[in-house]
Amino acid sequence: MTGTAAATEPIELVVFDCDGVLVDSEPIAVRTHVALGAELGWPLSESDVMNRFVGRSTTSIGEQIAERLGEETARIWDKRFRDMHAKAVDESLTPVDGIVEALDGLEAAGLGARQWCIASSGSHDKMRHTLGRVGLYERFEGRVFSAHEVERGKPAPDLFLHAARRMGVDPSRCAVVEDSRFGVQAATAAGMRSFGYAGGLTPADWLTGPTTVVFTDMRRLPSLVTAHGRREVTDAAGDRAQVPAEG
Repeated sequence: MTGTAAATEPIELVVFDCDGVLVDSEPIAVRTHVALGAELGWPLSESDVMNRFVGRSTTSIGEQIAERLGEETARIWDKRFRDMHAKAVDESLTPVDGIVEALDGLEAAGLGARQWCIASSGSHDKMRHTLGRVGLYERFEGRVFSAHEVERGKPAPDLFLHAARRMGVDPSRCAVVEDSRFGVQAATAAGMRSFGYAGGLTPADWLTGPTTVVFTDMRRLPSLVTAHGRREVTDAAGDRAQVPAEG
């Protein structure tokens, strides 16, 4: 079930992206890629990294680097990125502002932890590190899915469909929380609704779509999820975000 039909179904599973949604790691990743590009021969601006890499799987990023600089440089880039990113995470990573309150609010609204999962382009090792660093891993343990488990990463729907199958929920009853346009595109392709978080690096207009509500304050997520069946919901900025009506 896709498109507006999905919006008529109750939400039984909230699928979270990780970087930029649960942990505020996107600025770290962007800065690291910019630094490596300058060092290894592919000058990139922060905007370039946002356009090319953010929301993509490690495999997809590596393929782009290999096409530009060759396989050996892509391997060096990947190794250096992992080391530099891990060091920066240990020094400065924080949870996304408001995410703890959002998770608590979902539980209070009747969507308990067994009705959440993670579907991220990152590896399991990376997620264990970042989520563990900010004290969130235990809230999702056993319900964490990586793009490394599927053939195609975002914007293909494979990862979200894999998560839904593993959690035993029809895609039409899933809602994705994303902060990248590739993630929103993947949710749409999977027949899922999405909540596009524009409180981080990603411009709000990159997240808009026919089955997407864009919002800027993570604390608003529980009220947005519980309002899924209404024709309109109000986003954190006080504007109207369109949600498909029934039928």
